[in-house]
Amino acid sequence: MNEKRTVNVALLFSGDSEGAYIARKKAAGVVINIFLIVLIAGLCFSILYPLLNLVPIVFSSMDDLGNPNIIWLPKKFSLVSFKAAARFVMPAGAWTLLKTVIYATAIMFIQVFFSAMVGYSIARVKSVFSKIAFFLVILSFLVPRQSLLLAQYIFFKHFDFLGIMNLVTAKGEVDLINNPIVLVLLAIFGFGVNQSLFIFIFSQFFKNIPKELEEAAMMDGCGFIGTYFKIMLPNAIPTISTVSILSFVWNYGDTYYTNYFNAEGGLMSTLLSKTFVGANKNYVLNAVQTWFDLPTINDFAFDAVKQAGVLIYLIPLLIVFLIGQRYLVENMEKSGIVG
Repeated sequence: MNEKRTVNVALLFSGDSEGAYIARKKAAGVVINIFLIVLIAGLCFSILYPLLNLVPIVFSSMDDLGNPNIIWLPKKFSLVSFKAAARFVMPAGAWTLLKTVIYATAIMFIQVFFSAMVGYSIARVKSVFSKIAFFLVILSFLVPRQSLLLAQYIFFKHFDFLGIMNLVTAKGEVDLINNPIVLVLLAIFGFGVNQSLFIFIFSQFFKNIPKELEEAAMMDGCGFIGTYFKIMLPNAIPTISTVSILSFVWNYGDTYYTNYFNAEGGLMSTLLSKTFVGANKNYVLNAVQTWFDLPTINDFAFDAVKQAGVLIYLIPLLIVFLIGQRYLVENMEKSGIVG
């Protein structure tokens, strides 16, 4: 009734008939919908265009690379680029990919475990120290990690935490560079990849949980730790799933910490960043020509092998995205990132 009264008032001031007004309103709605569809289609095309453009590059034979007549589909289908890329980025075969996934998964579990514990303590323990800890978390997120690199490198190069190594070894210090234990220690002490952000997400989530849950748990005999594991963690499943996905993706693709602290670890991110640089162009082309007995090879083969290597590298990330994107979208608002 109110809507009809509004329409009649609008007609009174415009002087149009009711049928003309409704027709004009429907036409405006159709125009807006067409505009939105065109806008979304344009955005999707701009995002997918680089991937579509890879098809004639990575699936073409080496002889057809650089052919201006080939635009969207390869003239001769070939997997030479993928075979060559696999030998560069996976020198140990599937074990290289599996080792990278295991590394990212292990660091993910460590980051989630310690970040959730620290975030809960900051959110629920009301003291000056919790405020100082929260300030340090925000500070570590704002400070560029490059500014901490020299101190961290020297610390792990001559590792002797609290003099413990002096008691265990004769040297008094241990060189942990190129040892994966460095990445584990960084994750344990809160300096892993974007770990301060994870602590912030957990602290914001636990801060919004009603205090009545804690009070009820304590009345039932649960202490601080028991309340955390039995009450808080089960309620934090949405946040845990969100942080887990982000942690896996960022650690899998990290080239900063892995290049400086575990450069010889044989992870795919490190191999990819080191192999396909401009200085190695001739090396890559000569290796491909030798491996596949090609009479000639052009410079476009370097880009083809490089892009094929990137696609191989992205396979685990695409799987994680397909499995977890629904949970990520559903739980983003509940994770404490907003609100």
